[in-house]
Amino acid sequence: MDRIKDYAELERRISDWIGKYVTDSKMLSLVIGVSGGIDSAVASTLAARSGIQVYALGMPIHQKEEQENLSDAHLEWLQNSYSNVTVLKYDLSETFDTLVSTMGAYAKDKLALANTRSRLRMVTLYQVAGTVRGIVVGTGNKVEDYGVGFYTKYGDGGVDIAPIADLYKTEVWELGKYLGVDKRIIEASPTDGLWDDGRTDEDQLGCSYEALEEAMETGSGPGVDTLQHFFKQNQHKMNPIPTFKL
Repeated sequence: MDRIKDYAELERRISDWIGKYVTDSKMLSLVIGVSGGIDSAVASTLAARSGIQVYALGMPIHQKEEQENLSDAHLEWLQNSYSNVTVLKYDLSETFDTLVSTMGAYAKDKLALANTRSRLRMVTLYQVAGTVRGIVVGTGNKVEDYGVGFYTKYGDGGVDIAPIADLYKTEVWELGKYLGVDKRIIEASPTDGLWDDGRTDEDQLGCSYEALEEAMETGSGPGVDTLQHFFKQNQHKMNPIPTFKL
């Protein structure tokens, strides 16, 4: 799915929007996690191109070597390409292991542990943001954030702004090409990087992003059943918190 006619214009609009949001908020910087995937690569580059001071964080937790290498490569490229970027790297593996060890029997569920990795990164981003008067930048795309809810509640879903959340994944890939993102990142199989077995997004969803985009845009195609299943299952992420009213 590609609705974009002019990627230069799209880049300018998003970068300007980010910069204006920070200025209007009377904040000083942007804080973003860089995983080695295309979404965080594009979002962090757009943040850098806003001209606002950017703190780009690598936060491996028992990461697969290829994922960490891609994250490191993008962080290095950002720092070398944009003078307003400061790179920080925190290996959170020991911190994660300590939490798991401390919680004992209540740290056994694999899905819960995967989500805890994401939430630990969110805590790290907000710690930095609180120190530098920063705004935490989200990296979710349209399919993940509004189609299937493929993110961790209060993890990578815990952000202040979402600059690429109205772009389909295929549009993020194309924007990444325009921005000069490392070809290895563009061509890598999408993964949330939260599982020791290195499973991809398609492994978890059982469907390609292209099929899900077709289902979202047209209501047809092979991704419809998958889209409807996850959309219904993950409403608790996308809806406001249920509140008892007097």
